[in-house]
Amino acid sequence: MTVRRVMGTETEYGVTRPGDPRANPVHLSGQVVRAYATGAGPARALPTGSGWDYADETPLRDARGFEMARALADISQLTDTDDPTTANSVLSNGARLYVDHAHPEYSSPEVVSPRDAVRWDRAGDEVMLQSLATLAAQGEVLRLYKNNVDGKGASYGTHENYLVPRAVPFLTIAAGLLPFFVARQVLVGAGRVGLGQFSERPGFQISQRADYIEAEIGLETTLKRPIVNTRDEPHALGEKYRRLHIIVGDATLCDVGTLLRLGTTSLVLGLIEAGAAPPLELADPVAAIREISHDPGLRHTVELADGRRMTALEILATYRQAVQDHLGDDVDADTREVLDHWDGVAADLATDPTRCVGRVDWVTKLAVLEGYRRRDGLEWGDPRLSAIDIQWSDLDPARGLAARMRASGRLVTVVTPEEVAAAVVDPPVETRAWFRGQCVSRYAGQVRAASWDSVVFEPAPGRRDLRRVQLPEPLRGSRADIGELLDSVGDVDDLLAHLVTGED
Repeated sequence: MTVRRVMGTETEYGVTRPGDPRANPVHLSGQVVRAYATGAGPARALPTGSGWDYADETPLRDARGFEMARALADISQLTDTDDPTTANSVLSNGARLYVDHAHPEYSSPEVVSPRDAVRWDRAGDEVMLQSLATLAAQGEVLRLYKNNVDGKGASYGTHENYLVPRAVPFLTIAAGLLPFFVARQVLVGAGRVGLGQFSERPGFQISQRADYIEAEIGLETTLKRPIVNTRDEPHALGEKYRRLHIIVGDATLCDVGTLLRLGTTSLVLGLIEAGAAPPLELADPVAAIREISHDPGLRHTVELADGRRMTALEILATYRQAVQDHLGDDVDADTREVLDHWDGVAADLATDPTRCVGRVDWVTKLAVLEGYRRRDGLEWGDPRLSAIDIQWSDLDPARGLAARMRASGRLVTVVTPEEVAAAVVDPPVETRAWFRGQCVSRYAGQVRAASWDSVVFEPAPGRRDLRRVQLPEPLRGSRADIGELLDSVGDVDDLLAHLVTGED
């Protein structure tokens, strides 16, 4: 078993125009996407008029074996149709940048390790900063926040995606993940001022998403949000794979938090796939996820179906022991990195959580807030603390508290600034994202549309005979697979001729 698998992240950023609380967030989000595409240029981002290929999108198909009727779906679920009023671009690093309802969203390219997930997730922040710089040069000042709540009752997502074998029954996956996700937040929660969806009660909690979770399992993502999402949209060979779409996580700004968010989940999925997940079942997972979030002291126990009670750290320790029992001694470097951070963070949370400052988001944010509380004598209900909470996630390096801590070396980093800068431009080399990104940088004028599993070409300017290259296997289309061919062909027509004849 290894931590390595195809994975990726999706981040919806909060967006505002200072001094204009009535500004339309959909309009602002479109400005952000268009500004990056314009400022970066055609070799770095497709023009926002280029389409997204929706042919393989199935947002209403449920992993439990049925499909929701469109008439019953909330409009937010209908992500398989083009909206000409919004903006969409595919980037040279293989990512998608687009307007998702009222937010600019960066969907990272597919990677195969948690470390690379951190790298290309951080690249999304840099993409957003470049967009803000382009807008500022035009006289438009916007602010972007990497968080999950706006302080007014709304929540938006930071999603994760993992490729898993379809042979593993979905309900088996869900059963193995539910206790883990309820407990995982103590490792990877972003922290939040206020208890309840509208911060009805003063206090500090571990997770930004916990109070918005209303179901154990379900298809929805913007209402009745579940711990385990059932959307069956594989973006790959459907008979071979399913894409597990996770919406329960927080936006993490600490590298270690992001690494653990992706890495520990991949390891637990490995346990489930091997039939080795610990036999834990919570009596009430929805209540438990909120109760744990509301206890930064980490002492609260939640009830299991068999009547026992366990803390979040005890639940995680049970999963960690199962991982150890299943792994054995032959562990690759990516897996070892995740295990070392998991062990170190768990041990420090159990003895002295303040030792996790710089590694765990909620602990780091709490330490900052407690500093302000001591200095100014603030109670948890003071609106100044809520403002500091929002400022923590501001991407602006001059304003954002997390960004300033990273710049001063107070956040532990997993990837270097140089690696992140390169990931803004270059795609991962080990997945089909490499082919997608290379098509943008080499043939931007002839890429008519793209998706996770396709690139649609217009072979010659002015011609209407579009050609769709399908990429159903996420591990094909890598640099090793097709790099030599791309270097050898002269143009799109030559490339398509080779692909049709199988010379790839």
